[in-house]
Amino acid sequence: MALYRDQAVVLRTHKLGEADRIITLFTREHGRIKAIAKGVRRTKSRFGARLEPASYVDLQLYTGRTFDTITQVEAIENYGDVLSSDYQNWTVASAILEAAERFTQAEHEPALQQYLLVVGSLKALAEKKYDPSLILDAYLLRSLSVAGYAPSLTICSRCDAPGPHKFFSLQGGGSVCATCKPSASATPSEATLALMSDLLTGNWETAMSSELKNRGEASGLIAAYLQWHLERGLRSLPLVERINRG
Repeated sequence: MALYRDQAVVLRTHKLGEADRIITLFTREHGRIKAIAKGVRRTKSRFGARLEPASYVDLQLYTGRTFDTITQVEAIENYGDVLSSDYQNWTVASAILEAAERFTQAEHEPALQQYLLVVGSLKALAEKKYDPSLILDAYLLRSLSVAGYAPSLTICSRCDAPGPHKFFSLQGGGSVCATCKPSASATPSEATLALMSDLLTGNWETAMSSELKNRGEASGLIAAYLQWHLERGLRSLPLVERINRG
């Protein structure tokens, strides 16, 4: 059997038999994988509590035909335990974990940039560095960008005319000028587009000073844009509690 070590974030878990679980992991070196954790549902399990969703762990596995098997687990940060005590933080974390799985459709394919986005977002949530809703929207925008779907925010996505532009098109790839706009384009405020640009580029000081109405409008645009490119929305996104904490 081939042993290997890796760092990972636990995305979700499923029961298997009477005492085992199938753990979906987003690993640093091997991308998204599914592995069996034997006996973790027993009360005397050595590492059951370390393999809950949003846990950040260092683990050892050996390869199998269908699933790899986890043999050792060391906790790096138990983000799940910290975030689950706050409903808004936990709903945001759940949306991030679900999105991470959707952005990594193929198993065993390294996706380091996506992995670092997940770890960084969970860390920011746990440390309460920024408003949770802004952390989620920044994560979604950056994940879309890494996947090749970054929305155009400062120029027309079709003719490259400099903006800001009045119209925003999901199928058009973001901001569009009056000449290029397709039908059914949204008309977000200039401040909303500026906020989205700040979140995409990591300009947190300006993003945190944004108005609540622009945060709400940006969240709606980002969710719609995400659904357009993923072809269906995230199940956990409607459950996110959008309480802006300034």
